[in-house]
Amino acid sequence: MKSKRQALILDLIKKEAIDTQEQLAESLKLIGIEVTQATVSRDVKELRLIKVPIGDGRYRYAPPPDSLQNPEELRRARRIFQEAVLSIDASFNLIVIKTLTGTAQGVAAVIDDMGITGILATVAGDDSILCVIKPIEAVNTVLQDLEGLRV
Repeated sequence: MKSKRQALILDLIKKEAIDTQEQLAESLKLIGIEVTQATVSRDVKELRLIKVPIGDGRYRYAPPPDSLQNPEELRRARRIFQEAVLSIDASFNLIVIKTLTGTAQGVAAVIDDMGITGILATVAGDDSILCVIKPIEAVNTVLQDLEGLRV
């Protein structure tokens, strides 16, 4: 339900100039999704929505800018992956990334900053990272995205 609701939120903010959480909750209710303001607040935070100006001093919600579209961020991510990542492997909905000793937390921070669709969470140790993927069908796409940073 949560992922469906969040997908609907992203769709709504692309189609409508929604500028408050209350408006967002009302728009969801109009399409049959009953939510509280607290739930909408959590969704806004998890989706990392931003507010962008639309003129006349007004703002609207928008999806976060994709870090992978920023050339400098992409170069930085590739450099870090090429220097620190030793291997990437998957099992069911989990991806395990082995890194040089002491670099896992930095690599995990880069992954988190990129906001790759499908990564639910990352957990970093000293030389390994566990990425939890949801839905499981996204594993291959996420693997391709991560492997693409190594070339």
